[in-house]
Amino acid sequence: MDSPLSKEAVFRFAPSPNGLLHLGHAYSAILNHDLAMAANGRLLLRIEDIDTARCRPEYEEAIYRDLHWLGIEWERPVRRQSEHFAFYQRALEELRERGLAYPAFLSRGEVREKVAAFEAIGRTWPRDPDGAPCYPTEERRLDRALAARWIAEGRQHAWRLDMDAAIAAARDRRYGRVLEWSEAGAGPDGETGTIIARPERWGDVVLSRPDAPSSYHLSVTLDDAAQGVTHVVRGQDLFHATSVHRLLQVLLDLPQPLYRHHGLVRGADGRKLSKSNGDTGIAAYREKGLLPSDLRALFARDGLVLH
Repeated sequence: MDSPLSKEAVFRFAPSPNGLLHLGHAYSAILNHDLAMAANGRLLLRIEDIDTARCRPEYEEAIYRDLHWLGIEWERPVRRQSEHFAFYQRALEELRERGLAYPAFLSRGEVREKVAAFEAIGRTWPRDPDGAPCYPTEERRLDRALAARWIAEGRQHAWRLDMDAAIAAARDRRYGRVLEWSEAGAGPDGETGTIIARPERWGDVVLSRPDAPSSYHLSVTLDDAAQGVTHVVRGQDLFHATSVHRLLQVLLDLPQPLYRHHGLVRGADGRKLSKSNGDTGIAAYREKGLLPSDLRALFARDGLVLH
């Protein structure tokens, strides 16, 4: 399915409660709110708490507090990813049964060693759009009986998408048509309009790992479909990840939303804001006596549109 889920415009803001929201989150939340209101649509809030080790209830409460202060309202109930692990596991099982996912046993240290040895002789290891080394692919061919025994013995493993097999399966489902998406915003290099997806640049992405029953890629794709999201409005740092999401949408027969990637709010050093920088947190601005209108003026001054 390649059309949005419904004619009604449905937007969403989906933060992770692993720290306090900063100005970048405020901009994305306000933009989603304003676009939803302008379209006479709906705004959903999703709490992306897959990482149960880092996500905390106090940060979730802070999200609600910050959004209320910004004047943003959303539909209830809020979808919390930690309540839907079984939903993600069913999709993972489907991909496994179709031979599109495999168990991966290499630790991060072992991957680093492989990359270092490969590059020590002057060769270049492929890296994903975020600059991280792509995962080695030899385990795609690992004997299934051996892999099953290792799993039964409790050996730590993640489930990864066999990118080559996945792209081939998606091509069959689309009868050879190019995988693409409609971009209403712009990527980091100004990419807009019809964008050709290139999921192969990510290598064999994680679908599930020991400390998180579902990856960001899998859960966000499934949630957007389950919630009827028609417009995904998010930062340019997630522009390239859309290629993986489009691939999963085709593989799992999910609707394709419209995408709009927006510019990022940056710190004085020009870098993307981090939750570890408390001075750029929404709460810090509120405690200084600023108003939400002051933040809107700040965004406008920096050339970040709110329409």
